[in-house]
Amino acid sequence: MNKFAKHIFVILILFISYTAFSQNLHMPVQRQNFNNRVIRQPNPGMRRIQVVKENFIGQQLSLSREQGERFWPTYRRYQNELYEVRRLKRLNNSDAQANGSEQIKKDMDYDAQLVNIRKHYNDEFLKILPPEKVSQLIKSEREFTDELIRKLHEQPK
Repeated sequence: MNKFAKHIFVILILFISYTAFSQNLHMPVQRQNFNNRVIRQPNPGMRRIQVVKENFIGQQLSLSREQGERFWPTYRRYQNELYEVRRLKRLNNSDAQANGSEQIKKDMDYDAQLVNIRKHYNDEFLKILPPEKVSQLIKSEREFTDELIRKLHEQPK
């Protein structure tokens, strides 16, 4: 990224992270995923982070109009499904849950669900994008997450 874009990115991340973490994490029910499980829409603060992430990924992928029209709805379903399983996994690992073999089994089941979601959507993305862009998508997601974590660690406490 050029220097100006980095500064804009940093400012957006700082603003979004500030507003996102000051929000309540309640998520209203939205729709069902490919396994017919109810998924939830992130709250407004988390939604802002998703918008910045989508803009960043969109710049990295340089999608054509047709690709974008097919890709973004699929990508949003993918993100919502991952979020829901991660939410359930966090609830399973909370102090409110009894520790033991059942908790460990559920935790591993959630990990397997995350892998299955990634596999399913990898196939879906390959129907829309060439393999090079799917690979760039994975790299861009990781880069965005790394930058977000780095900026959060730099914030004064």
